[in-house]
Amino acid sequence: MHMKLLKDTPVYLLALIYLVFGSNYFFHFINMPPMVGNAGNFVGVLFSTNFLLVVKLLEISFAVLMLVPKTRALGLVLIAPITVNILLFELLIANQPGLAVLMVILNGVAIAQRKEQYLGMIGSRLGLATI
Repeated sequence: MHMKLLKDTPVYLLALIYLVFGSNYFFHFINMPPMVGNAGNFVGVLFSTNFLLVVKLLEISFAVLMLVPKTRALGLVLIAPITVNILLFELLIANQPGLAVLMVILNGVAIAQRKEQYLGMIGSRLGLATI
């Protein structure tokens, strides 16, 4: 039991991050400092077009998928592009790497731990089904 909990720790941490920050968009329980420069302009467009609303709904939905064992692998693969985009925002627009570095590591570790669940999707096309 302890080994399974240890194996699932990256998933639980990643899901918690997405649940907290996704919910914060709607309930504003964490004060976020105002963004300036390119980061402020970028986030301003995301807010004004409701693009961020959709992303936050997806984050919460995918975090819930990650918490359910039968849909965990699906949740991890669906949240990965959002995680990479957050990292790219931090590196290229905000010029401040932060939490996204940890999120990419957690997502990568969790996916690698379940690689056998993904091989069926890509393995036969790439000849990897026997790995």
